[in-house]
Amino acid sequence: MDAGQHAETHKPSLFRSILTILVIVVVAVGASRLIMEFVVRPYEVPSGSMETTIMTGDKVFSERVSYYFRDIEPGDIVTFEDNEIPGRILLKRCIAVAGQTVDLIDGRVYVDGVALDEPYTHGLPSDPLSKTIVEVNYPYTVPQGELWVMGDNRTNSNDSRYFGSVKESSVTGRVCLVYWPPSHFGTL
Repeated sequence: MDAGQHAETHKPSLFRSILTILVIVVVAVGASRLIMEFVVRPYEVPSGSMETTIMTGDKVFSERVSYYFRDIEPGDIVTFEDNEIPGRILLKRCIAVAGQTVDLIDGRVYVDGVALDEPYTHGLPSDPLSKTIVEVNYPYTVPQGELWVMGDNRTNSNDSRYFGSVKESSVTGRVCLVYWPPSHFGTL
């Protein structure tokens, strides 16, 4: 370029500006959908079945990444698809995995004959439920590919005692964080 020549400045056309904005919006929406599908998803807790660990109305994040690298473990709080109501997601604590035997004796949970230490239940009894949608006989051995899940609020939770074990394939993630309200903020 000669010293006397000047580069022309081009003003972007209105069409080009709109196209750029549309591309940015499409990329942002696509990225957020990918993140929600494969990484993390927010949920609002509608019931008290996990109180006081997770309170009614709390908003939580359920992450999926850890289950790409490890199996679901007892103690994990998992989100999973409800068998009764399509599209509804439940969250409960995994108590036992495939091949383990669950028993409820005198208000306590036993897995493979060992009483669980469950401080998160605050001493609430873990008794069989009188009203169920499937017949559950104790001791109960969790079938292959399934999990036994229970709410921490044992006297107010329809869980595996009510609907039986859940398919591992129905698990959508592991609850890792309460993010709202700020007073309940914390990792799980």
